[in-house]
This record gives sequence, structure tokens and C-alpha cells, in this order.
Amino acid sequence: MVQTSARLLALLSLLQVRREWTGQELADRLEVGPRTIRRDVDKLRSLGYPIEAASGVAGGYRLGNGGELPPLLLDDAEAVAVAVGLRTAATGGIAGIEETSVRALTKLEQVLPGRLRRRVSALSLATSAFGVEGPRIDSEVLATLAGACRDQTRLRFSYIARDERATQRRVEPAAVVYSGHRWYLVAFDLDRDDWRTFRLDRIRGRVRAGERGRRRVVPGGDPAAFVRERLRGVWEAEADVPPGRIRLGAPASRVRGRVPDRYATVEPDGEAACIVTSRGAWTRGFLVWMATLDEAMEVLGPPELVEVARAVAARLAPAGA
Repeated sequence: MVQTSARLLALLSLLQVRREWTGQELADRLEVGPRTIRRDVDKLRSLGYPIEAASGVAGGYRLGNGGELPPLLLDDAEAVAVAVGLRTAATGGIAGIEETSVRALTKLEQVLPGRLRRRVSALSLATSAFGVEGPRIDSEVLATLAGACRDQTRLRFSYIARDERATQRRVEPAAVVYSGHRWYLVAFDLDRDDWRTFRLDRIRGRVRAGERGRRRVVPGGDPAAFVRERLRGVWEAEADVPPGRIRLGAPASRVRGRVPDRYATVEPDGEAACIVTSRGAWTRGFLVWMATLDEAMEVLGPPELVEVARAVAARLAPAGA
């Protein structure tokens, strides 16, 4: 009985690894005959696992979609990898995933064998992580976009372009790409008749699904490489744009803790003021970001940023002022 139970668990584990197996492949892996595989499949079905039989000369099996999540069988390395991934996700850039990751990690650690629990515990005690200040995305939006890529469903959404203008987009999505800092959607823009990349944190409001679209292949065939090349083009275009410089009426020691070094530098300008310089080209976002620090500020340059600041100030001025 013990041998049969162990074989059933091994069979279930194999069915989770690959979408489809022939009966002979399963028999070879478990070192039994095809008839034994058929009996074991029937036993798993009687326990509620939706194992589908594929037609063909050799016969085949796949684990279908069921109403409940079957037991997840992991080897030692896989279990540690999942634990590390969940702990890393708790500091990621997806809004709302932190608590979910911690709950899942707690459940996983409770069922780990003692030897693995000690390894995971050692990793937890010896390592730490910090969240980089940056854009956060909604997990529901991410799931919606991923599903649309899979199902070839057209999408409509509001998008804030690089010049801060709100635009409406109709796209056929192809892939979602994570750069390690930001999430991007690669899609064919139907109104512009061209491929585009969209930062997920710039998508606003509800993402609306439409009719079924075409299955499109990203130019070059590699979505990650496509996004990387697009970003390289943006960086090269911004190379000739000067950085923004803003003088804040606060000491550098007070401002440095509120301005991540990866985005800007903070240099003292006397004891009671400092100059913040953007790393790379200036943007409207840099101006708005400095304004949210709630310190007296003076825009020093370049002239284009000064003009933008004046325009924004004029729009914010009370009527009749």
C-alpha cells in the first residue's frame, strides 16, 4: 500500500510538470507497465483529480483544470526557490501583493520538511531586502493584461503619455515585460498602426476588454528585447536634454532622506538651502515631485523647465489673482 501511494504521488507530480505525457513515457519514468499507469490514473480520478485521456496510438494523459487546487508537489530545490520568490515578492512593485505573499509563504513554511524549513529560515535570517521607491502597479490590472495577451483580446484604456498628456488607446496586446524596475505592455496600437510599449503605472482607470483580435508576433520575436531596444532609443533621445535644477529652501541634510539618489542629486546651497538636480533629462514629473516636498522652491533651469513651472503656477493660481 505504501508503495502504491508513493507511486500515485509521483504520478501526480509528473502530470503537474508537463502538459501531456504518453502512457509509455509515464510507465518508463515510474518503472511500471502501461496497465499499472491506467489503474493509477483511475485511482487519481476517483480522488477527484481531473485527468484527461488523449487519443492516439500511444495514448496520453494530461491534468485538466479542476474546481480545486490539487496538492502541489515540489522537490527540495523547487520548494526553496518558491520560498525565496515569495519573500522577494513581498518587497516588489505590485500594489497589494505584499500581504498575500507573506500569507502564502507562511503556509508553505508550515508544511516544509524540517531540513527544508531550516534552509528557508537561514535564508530569511541572513538576507534582507528593501523596496526601491518607484512606480507601483495594480495586481488586477496586471492580471487583466496578461489574460488579454493569452486570449488575444483587444483592450481600451486611458494612458498618460511621456509629455503628461492623457490619451485613449485601442490595442491588441502581445506580452507583458518586467524590466526589474518597471512593468511594460507590448501591444499593437490600432489607431497608430504601429507597435508600442506602455508603462503599466501610466495606465489610468479601468482597462476595458473588447472583441477578439489578431495574434501578432512582436517585431524580432522577443518581447523583452523589443522593450529593451525601445528604452535604449528613449535614453539616446534624452541624452541631449539637460537635467532639471531646482533650489529648495531646506537644508540638504533634510532633503537627502526624501530624494532617492538614483533619481537626483542633492547639493548644499548654504546652510538653509540646497539644489536638487535630476539624473538625466528633466521631466514634468520631476517638477511635480519637487513640489510635493512642500518646501519653498525656485526653478533654476533649463529655460524650458522654467516655462513649464510658470505655466503650471498660472493654472493653479486662484481666479482673479
